Amino acid sequence: MEAAEAEWLTLERSPFDVDSLWTVWLVALATYGVGDVVTTIAIVWFMPLYAEANPLIQFAVEIFGGGGFLALKLLVFYAVLGISLWAGLPERDRLMFYGPPLVLAVVGVLVTANNLALMFA
Repeated sequence: MEAAEAEWLTLERSPFDVDSLWTVWLVALATYGVGDVVTTIAIVWFMPLYAEANPLIQFAVEIFGGGGFLALKLLVFYAVLGISLWAGLPERDRLMFYGPPLVLAVVGVLVTANNLALMFA
């Protein structure tokens, strides 16, 4: 691998800094990763009135249990990280760099809020 190809994965000569990277990913992790996971587990496993609405997640839970659910969540995180790094970093595109984790965070807030509304309704 040439040196130029290996260097593009670093933030050194990019317009992005490490602090902003950590901030957007921690928000995405807190909302989509923790908030959605915890509330979904509470609803699906402990509230028999409700079932998972997402057919892909429902299928994974039926076949693989909680491990399938967590595997799909990790797959989404890796896909969004890949989009952010491979689309945003080489082109120095702020929208493609910060956009995917921010979209994930917004989805996490909405889904967590919906789950909490179902839990306390």
